[in-house]
Amino acid sequence: MTRMLIIGPPGSGKGTQAERISERLGVVAISTGDIFRANVKGETPLGLEAKKYMDNGDFVPDSVTNKMVRDRLGETDVENGFLLDGYPRTTAQVDYLDEILADGDEKLDVVLQLTADDEELVHRLLGRAKETGRSDDNEAVIRHRLDLYHQQTEAVVAKYAERGILTRVDGIGPIDEVTNRVMQAIKAAQAA
Repeated sequence: MTRMLIIGPPGSGKGTQAERISERLGVVAISTGDIFRANVKGETPLGLEAKKYMDNGDFVPDSVTNKMVRDRLGETDVENGFLLDGYPRTTAQVDYLDEILADGDEKLDVVLQLTADDEELVHRLLGRAKETGRSDDNEAVIRHRLDLYHQQTEAVVAKYAERGILTRVDGIGPIDEVTNRVMQAIKAAQAA
């Protein structure tokens, strides 16, 4: 069983790699971003609340995000493991995730961090915005999201590094090369 999370700045390839890891390891990939976007598209109360934050490039409040993650990790398809993408983003969310897992007498096995240069990420995300028309991908919002990542999420990375379960992988390069690096890093982390 593998319980892991993938973390990295916006545009680092987390979603793409999460799908590939999910397929190769046979675990469910859980993306908070996908859940938020589905709620926005469906104009649910959660979606309308989340959209206000997402359009400004801000994090959706912990209270909304935590409840959604707790509910999702309570579903039966995560019994054989899971891969969280986009959560936790703050140290308070790390603590909350610890509580969720402790309730099931579980813990994270590995935290995978994709790394990339900010300017490369801005370039990638602007390209994605042209392809997909995402309202939360303009340069000002992208740079704001990167700033938030550096201010808040890097503390999450440090917390997992202290626990000895953090593995860093270069997220720059052709997708297949990054996937190969990711799978090698996971294999090495699980063997440790």
